[in-house]
Parts: sequence; C-alpha cells; structure tokens
Amino acid sequence: MVDALKLAFGTLSVLPVGAPGTVDRRVAGRAMVLAPLVGLVIGGIAAAVAYGADRLKPDAPLLSAALGVVTLMALSGGLHLDGLADTADGFGSRRDRETKLRIMKQSDIGPFGVVSITAVLLIDVAALEACIQNAFGWQALLIAGVASRLTLPWSCRTSVPSARPNGLGAMVAGTVRPYAAALVTLVTVTGAALLGWLGAPTLWGTVLGTAAAVLVAVLLAFAATRHTKKSLGGVTGDTLGATVELALPLTLLVLAFTT
Repeated sequence: MVDALKLAFGTLSVLPVGAPGTVDRRVAGRAMVLAPLVGLVIGGIAAAVAYGADRLKPDAPLLSAALGVVTLMALSGGLHLDGLADTADGFGSRRDRETKLRIMKQSDIGPFGVVSITAVLLIDVAALEACIQNAFGWQALLIAGVASRLTLPWSCRTSVPSARPNGLGAMVAGTVRPYAAALVTLVTVTGAALLGWLGAPTLWGTVLGTAAAVLVAVLLAFAATRHTKKSLGGVTGDTLGATVELALPLTLLVLAFTT
C-alpha cells in the first residue's frame, strides 16, 4: 500500500513523497484507486488558498477563484493539462487511429490543444467564482479536486484496455476492479454530500447538487473510455489526463448551478 501511495502522489502531484520500491500493474491499480485521495490533498491545499484569498479580499471573488485554480494546476504539475492538449490535438485531427496516436505522442501543442486548455481554465475560474459568490467556494474546489481524480479508477477498470503496448496507459489500464471504484465513489459521494449539508445555504438543494457533481464526473469517465475505446482501441496516459481535466470544470459547473 505504501508503494501505491507513493506512486499515486508521485504521478499525480508534485508533492515530495519519494519513489516507490516496486512498480507493477498491481501497485499501479491500487494507485489509481487512491487517486481521489491525491485530489483530496492537493484540492484541500488549493481550497485553503482560495478561502484565504477570499477572507483577505472578499470583494474580489475572481481573484480568489483564479488563485485556487492555479494552485491546483501547479500542485498537479500540469500533467493533466498536457494530456488534455495532446488528446485535443489528436482527436481534433479527425485522422485514423495510428495518426491520432502519433500526434498525441508529439511534444508540441497544436491549435486544438491551446484552445482546449484555454477553454477549460476559463470555465474552471468562472464556475469557481460563481461558487464563491454562493458562499460555497472552498468546498466546491475541494469536491471538484476529488471528483475529477475519481475518474481515474473508473477509466482504468478491468474492461478498459490500453491503446498502446507500453507507457502509462498500458501500466494502469484494466487494473481496477469495478467494485473498488464503486466503493471509492460511495465514499466520495458521502463526503461531498456531507460538505453540502454542513455549509449549505439551501440544505437539500446543495446536498443533492454535491452528490450529482460527483456522479457526473463518473459518467464522464464512462463516456470518455467508451469514446477512446472506439477511436483508439483503449486509453492512454494522455486520455486519462484529459478526462481528469474535463471533469474538473464539469463538476464546478454543476456545483455553480446547484449551490
């Protein structure tokens, strides 16, 4: 379990945790199950930054939202944004499977990648600003940080193959049993609903909204893996990162409209 924790935090964040002693598919699968825990830690730090900025400058919710989002991006090392850009360039080409995979493997970022990163960050900040104005800012960022990483165990469930024979996708694809992903989801939904219940200006609406935000992220994981299986034959490290980055604004949007 220690190796899985180190692999999860070492892969999904810039936090100094040391290298795992053993890295194999069993450890990788456990690391993906622990991915929401990474979201909880880095999301918690980002939430604290947003909360502190809001307390210091309560009349500038846009500033607080931007600082919170940037902190979350920095703590994740920009890994998922890179995956989003590569995936957008690959799928944006509308070419065959091999060409898409080749484009995604290139280190440069094309126009689709630039647009996708810009759009996602704009929605992240705008949605979080709306949540802050609804007095549910730090809670929303914390929930979104966890829910977006919850897509990883579902994207790596046993029925999802890898699009490539090697790489990060090959290491983690098909390693998570659905019951493990379901258990983590239950814990996440319960925690999100509890946050809604404790700090909600409108009790039941926010409780249901927080639970719905988590479940929407899970549905996105199913939709994304279905599409990548059809187009690429499976997942890659880039598509996993892209799913995380798409789940973040989607979760924040649900929370912005329901809190």
